[in-house]
Amino acid sequence: MEMTWQPGNRLFFILLVASFLYIMDTEAKTGPAHDKVVVCYISTWAVYRPGHGAYSIDNFDPSLCSHVVYAFAGLDPIQSAIKSLDPWQDLKAEYGKGGYERLTGLKRNYPHLKVSLAIGGWNEGSKNYSNMVSDPVTRGKFVQHVTSFIRKYNFDGLDLDWEYPTQRGGAPKDRDNFVLLAKELREQFNSHGLLLTSAIGAAKNVIDQAYDVKQISKYLDFLHIMCYDYHGSWDRKVGYNAPLTAPNGDPLSVQFTIDYLLKLGASAEKIVMGVPFYGRTFKTALDGNLDDETDGTAFQGPFTREDGFLGYNEICRILSNKTSGWTTMWDPETSQVLARSEKDIFSGLVQVVTFDNSRTIANKVKFAMERNLAGLMVWSIDTDDFLGECDPESDIYEDYKYLKSANIHSPPRMNNNYPLLRTINEAITLSLEEIELQHNDKETNLLPNEEDNEIPHGSISDRKGDNSSSNHLFKNASYIYTILLGILIFSSA
Repeated sequence: MEMTWQPGNRLFFILLVASFLYIMDTEAKTGPAHDKVVVCYISTWAVYRPGHGAYSIDNFDPSLCSHVVYAFAGLDPIQSAIKSLDPWQDLKAEYGKGGYERLTGLKRNYPHLKVSLAIGGWNEGSKNYSNMVSDPVTRGKFVQHVTSFIRKYNFDGLDLDWEYPTQRGGAPKDRDNFVLLAKELREQFNSHGLLLTSAIGAAKNVIDQAYDVKQISKYLDFLHIMCYDYHGSWDRKVGYNAPLTAPNGDPLSVQFTIDYLLKLGASAEKIVMGVPFYGRTFKTALDGNLDDETDGTAFQGPFTREDGFLGYNEICRILSNKTSGWTTMWDPETSQVLARSEKDIFSGLVQVVTFDNSRTIANKVKFAMERNLAGLMVWSIDTDDFLGECDPESDIYEDYKYLKSANIHSPPRMNNNYPLLRTINEAITLSLEEIELQHNDKETNLLPNEEDNEIPHGSISDRKGDNSSSNHLFKNASYIYTILLGILIFSSA
């Protein structure tokens, strides 16, 4: 039977093709262009910060993250259940703001985005979690309840942020019980296609005592490594918050942490390396140099209002003020920045902050790509310069020598907001190019054999939120469009 194409048929076919291409375009373009993971934590109490430091879900840009984590929910130790820590902010009941559903609702327009709920955090402590996992009955009850809770609010997964098993009032058996918790959650989550991740402490002694790394790696989709707080005012001397490297085998560095976890059996494709969007502060009667002694006191910023802590948005505002009297020092050995004030004439003290800037972030991204890691995690996007009020940095890729020699430059940015987060996404692509140029240079110059820094190809499962499959579809959109258009023209003839 021959089909006759009437005008209505042609219109329907055109609309069908247009809809198909629109869906593909939406799927492909709503998130980062690369296929690596960018996990963005939102500390939801940031909404209560004053002035330009206040951060709400309305400030969030989903196009810059592959995953976002709502931090935090808590544990009800009586019911062995997950609970909201701020019902008015999190829920819709009693005329609440409905933060859970506002964040998960963004997936309608940003289908690439995976939204998880984190349970725990520093203020939640460790003891209640230790008690809950120690009993198979209470542990099983928690697993059932949290699965229902996550699905009720349309989250894509759960992030375990127990800080930390065996520590801070925990028990030695936490190490094994944490594995059992992850295993039982995994079994429940599999049938619903839910993500299971965990924030992992970076200090060697915490890793050794708290985590059976090889076992938990079997059950977690990603390990979010908290590669920061290596030093702070608690050391009673000026130190770097998150040094990429450290001298003489010092374990307090990002490189040591990542390489140690790989040695213990963590899979590179599951490791998400954390970077801090904040610095650690100090006061010293000396000149404000690294290792200067302090009395353990620190200072706070106008937005975050926490002793010993300054958000990047607070730091960059200080440094953008040319009359502030602050100076900065770049440390090429650790990829850290140290900024210090003039000495106060009344107290005789110098204020110091050590932190990551965009250049630091770019170098850390390159390190993560050299290790073939899954991607980067940030704590937290609400302390990035999310309003774009600071002077842009000009030396971000100063250490990408192969790109510089090839005269390859990063494209100009259309927006000044989220400079650190934009650097992560930009640097993922540029660092892979840098690594390839470096590898080619070694081959060309016949340098001694070294272990290749293989650039990863392929994709990870859709459940983990990778948009590479949709990017692949979009790349073929013109080909599919050509075929469909040819059919339409042929049929209309």
